[in-house]
Amino acid sequence: MAKLLGAFQQFFREHSDAWVEGFDYKEAGPQLLLQAFLQRIVNGGGHINREYGLGRKRTDLLIEWPTDEKQGMHGQLQRVVIELKILRGALDTVLAKGLEQTADYVKRVGADEAHLIIFDRDPERTWDEKIWRRDESYDGLPVTVWGA
Repeated sequence: MAKLLGAFQQFFREHSDAWVEGFDYKEAGPQLLLQAFLQRIVNGGGHINREYGLGRKRTDLLIEWPTDEKQGMHGQLQRVVIELKILRGALDTVLAKGLEQTADYVKRVGADEAHLIIFDRDPERTWDEKIWRRDESYDGLPVTVWGA
């Protein structure tokens, strides 16, 4: 998953301006572009649950794929939560809320892995400032955080 999300960062850097501007609802653009990029998971036998309802809250993506391709989706599954945020205001504030939400989702679904992607749409920032990765944790659960 880390390699896939790293590849998405580069893809987003190279292509987001052309794609995101085509959406009427600009804030949905980065999320839709990520979902289209992750379609290869489905093509590889996995499943992407979008807007997965978890109680009163929702996670943006719950990815599942088989750990044994012979058993497919009927066998043991690797489960990954991906929460998506648009950077509004201070990064520390968005990060704190996103980490809490992501960790809550992980606990609710028993996911094996968690990622939080924060999209920075500020045209004044360079791509070198927007693209980053850091390992965080919340309540003892590791969460990889990606800037895009």
